[in-house]
Amino acid sequence: MDVTPFEAVIQWLGGLLAYTALGIVLYGVWRGTKQQAGRTVGLSGGWLRSWWFYLASSLIFFCIAYLGWKSLPLIFSPPARVALLIVGTLLYFPGLLFLLWARLTLGKNYFVSTGFGAQLFKGHQLITSGPYAIVRHPMYVGLILAALGGLFIYVTWTAVYFACFAPFMFFRARNEERALAAEFGEQWQDYSRRVPMLIPRFRKE
Repeated sequence: MDVTPFEAVIQWLGGLLAYTALGIVLYGVWRGTKQQAGRTVGLSGGWLRSWWFYLASSLIFFCIAYLGWKSLPLIFSPPARVALLIVGTLLYFPGLLFLLWARLTLGKNYFVSTGFGAQLFKGHQLITSGPYAIVRHPMYVGLILAALGGLFIYVTWTAVYFACFAPFMFFRARNEERALAAEFGEQWQDYSRRVPMLIPRFRKE
């Protein structure tokens, strides 16, 4: 059984969706740098509006992706490879689509954060609809799912790196929550009681 054509199509579609998502996210970051800064927590306030921060981050990201784009020294039988592609597809594509849904739902309230801090905008709104009614950080949930799925689809060292890095989104989420809690007070507390951070509740309370 030759799985190469099937694998090639999945990988091509995955790449197309990933670059689409990256473009939409970067546009949101660029637009965010034009808005007036609001509440900031941690050390990221100045970094997030500095061109050198994005240049350095982009160079590191693409260098890691390029240098690590080598197949892992693993050999799979055709049935095993098909199984990996199916599992990867069920994680990767829904993950990226969930990320995009969340990004578009945030609209002008979207901005990037880091593990060192986060920044809101002046007049920032607390979004609680769409995917934000399911989990408080749907973009990170989508990213984690896509990173794990990408490991099964692409089986490269780059995919390993991103899969290992994805759980560290938790620290970025905590910084964002500190800023949101300080900004929205009781409204945030009520929202965080109703909606889980990263893992959806599958039963009504």
